[in-house]
Amino acid sequence: MKPLIVILGPTGAGKSELALGVAEAFRGEVINCDSLQTYRYFDIGTAKLRPEERRGIPHHLIDILDPDQVFSAGDYTRAARQTLAELAKAGRLPVIVGGTGFYLRALVDGLFRGPSRDEALRARLAAKEQRRAGTLHRLLRRLDSETATRIHARDVPKLIRALEICVLARRPASELFQSGRDALVGYRALKLGLWPDRDALYQRLDRRSEQMFATGLVDEVRQILARGFPPESKPFESHGYRQALQLLRGELNLKDAIFYAQRNTRRYAKRQMTWFRREAGVEWLRGFGDDPDLQTAALERVRIFLTSF
Repeated sequence: MKPLIVILGPTGAGKSELALGVAEAFRGEVINCDSLQTYRYFDIGTAKLRPEERRGIPHHLIDILDPDQVFSAGDYTRAARQTLAELAKAGRLPVIVGGTGFYLRALVDGLFRGPSRDEALRARLAAKEQRRAGTLHRLLRRLDSETATRIHARDVPKLIRALEICVLARRPASELFQSGRDALVGYRALKLGLWPDRDALYQRLDRRSEQMFATGLVDEVRQILARGFPPESKPFESHGYRQALQLLRGELNLKDAIFYAQRNTRRYAKRQMTWFRREAGVEWLRGFGDDPDLQTAALERVRIFLTSF
């Protein structure tokens, strides 16, 4: 068995800062588990660490995709497991860090073997939702009520995938979920979760959203569009980038763009905390990852964990 460190928590909790501390102390390398940070050019709105901020610590699975590329949880799992194998050969400690809970669960617990993507079906489902919001969730409740209870009514990508499975497999997705997964083997993970005070987290997120607009988020969006990538690209759906696009189109003024970016980011953080609360085996650390006392406690916990190998 080989050791694996996982640092998880909501956006803005200081995961990257804690990951740097762990990697620096224990000859580690960081494996990104944030779906947005896999995309090139999306830097300011994803709070991506600049290369000079990484303290010379290698970071993997960052800036590996163009904005118009599709990258599924299965794609992430294959890439991350390959990286784990390479780090094991090099004798380095893998430190997985990020807030995309579904990617993490796919990597550790594995994915079930579902049908392949059907782009024509996906387009029809997306068109239904665009014509009338909430259609896909209502349809999923009829076809697979168990899966519908686990997916937010506004999470269109997950709704489309669940319905795609139901239609193509002619079975509820929840039945396929029970048919077995390709779990990660050969590793024992220490999962450290950051759980800051919610009011303090929301204040930090509000300041960060405002700062992103003040430090060039809109110009970054202009540059991405100038490279020829369409505004329908997946990462443009994220909070901050969506409002920056609306600002450029004249649909929002700056004040409203910041307001909606802040509100939606807070809501996203709340959903992340709900997701991670159900994650098995997490040791929770109360506070932010850049707090010196919390870092000291986390490093001691990692040291004890590593002595068991």
